[in-house]
Amino acid sequence: MSLDGTYDQGNIFAKILRGEAPAAKVFEDDHVFAFMDVFPQAKGHTLVIPKRSEARNLLDEDPAVLAPLILGVQRVTRAVRAALNPDGIVVTQFNGAPAGQTIFHLHFHIIPRWEGVPLGRHAGGGMADPAELKVLAEQIAAKIS
Repeated sequence: MSLDGTYDQGNIFAKILRGEAPAAKVFEDDHVFAFMDVFPQAKGHTLVIPKRSEARNLLDEDPAVLAPLILGVQRVTRAVRAALNPDGIVVTQFNGAPAGQTIFHLHFHIIPRWEGVPLGRHAGGGMADPAELKVLAEQIAAKIS
C-alpha cells in the first residue's frame, strides 16, 4: 500500500481498540493504547497506537493527536527500560508498505535491544506465546508512572 488511501476499519489495531481482538495490554489512557507485539523482534517489543484516530500513518495524523501520542510513546519507552533494563531501545514508525508498514493504523514500535543479541525479523520467529506476552505486559505496566 502506498502512503495514500482510505482507512480500513477492519485492520487488526482497530479491532483491538474495539475489543474485537485480543491484546496483551501494557497501558491505556484517554489518548493511547499500548500492547505487546504478537510478532516480536525482541523480548519486550511493544506497540503504541492512538485511540481515537483513523490515520493510516504519521503523515495523515492531526497534529493535536500527535502531542499526547508521542508523550504516551515516551512514557511506555521509559517503562520498558525500567522493566527490562535493555542496553538500548529502538523507537520506530513506518509510513507505507515500501517503508515496512504492514498495519495501516498509525503506530510506534518500542523494541528493547541488548548487546550481542541480534534483532529478529518481524514475524520471522512466528507468533509469540500469549502467556509470555501477558507476563511481559504486566512487568512493563508495573513500571509506568
